Order: sequence, then structure tokens, then C-alpha cells
Amino acid sequence: MEVKASLKYLRISPRKTRLVAKLIKGLPVKNAEAQLTYISKKSGQPILKLLKSAVANAENNFNLDKDNLYIKIIRVDEGPSFKRWRARARGSASGIKKRTSHIFLVLDEIQKKSQPTLKPKVKTIEKPEKEPEEIEKRKKALKSKQPSFVKTESEQIKKVSVKEPTLKKKVFRRKAI
Repeated sequence: MEVKASLKYLRISPRKTRLVAKLIKGLPVKNAEAQLTYISKKSGQPILKLLKSAVANAENNFNLDKDNLYIKIIRVDEGPSFKRWRARARGSASGIKKRTSHIFLVLDEIQKKSQPTLKPKVKTIEKPEKEPEEIEKRKKALKSKQPSFVKTESEQIKKVSVKEPTLKKKVFRRKAI
């Protein structure tokens, strides 16, 4: 069963928050809490608070065990930006965007893998061999269809076996001796 929790209008930019979110995605809740407790990023504490909220939702509303949960989805979206101004040279001003984040978290149960069921063995039926006459007729038909420049397998094998590898040493000289 999926358990959802969200945090909106977090006053940290989504780009910085995604760094922490990617770190814990797919982890069991216990491991994720340990990671978030000791991370040195500013967004670690709000995400930890959100994770604890989602775990509390799972335990109280759905009677799920905390040890059997993992982070299925954690998504960080961009919230509205606060517009501020900073004084610049010659009496002008430049804009500053104070960005906000919306974080969406989904927890799910860890499913234990069931034992694979054994498939029944399928017996293979051997095909009866074709009659030798029929095979010879097909070979003759194939030989007649081959172009004249294509050599038969026996001719190719003979030529390969006759050739011996010879090592020639290439010599390059810039100047004559």
C-alpha cells in the first residue's frame, strides 16, 4: 500500500533539494533516516521531518510496519519564486529570485519475493531424418543456383589449409644507407 506525504513552499531552491532527494530514493526508511540525520545539507532536516510524517501516516492510518517500508518516489518540484531587488551601479536595480520547493514523497511496502514456481519440463520430439535421396536432390538444386564465382566449402577449406602464415618484416628507412 502506498503512503503519501508532501511538503510545500520549502524556502530552499529545488536544485539544492534534489541532491538530497536523489540520495535517499529507493532506500528503506531506516537507512534513509540515518542518511538524513547526518547529512550536512540544509535541505536534509526538512526532508527528514517529511519522511517521519509519512512514516507516522503509514503506522497510524494504514497499520503498516516501519521496518517494512521503503521510499518508492521522492519528487522535488519548483514552487513560486519570491522576487526581490538589489541595488546596482548608477542607481539601477537587478532582480533576485528566491526560489521555493514542493516535495512529494511516496512510501511503499517491501514485498518479499516468493519462491519461483517450477515449470514442467517439456519433452522435445526429434524430427525423423529426411531420406538421403531427397537431401541429395536439394544439394544439387542449391549448387545449380549458386553463381559461378562462389566456391564450394571443400575448395575453400583446401585453400585455407594450404596457406601458411608468413611473417614479413616491414622495413622503413628515411635515408638510404
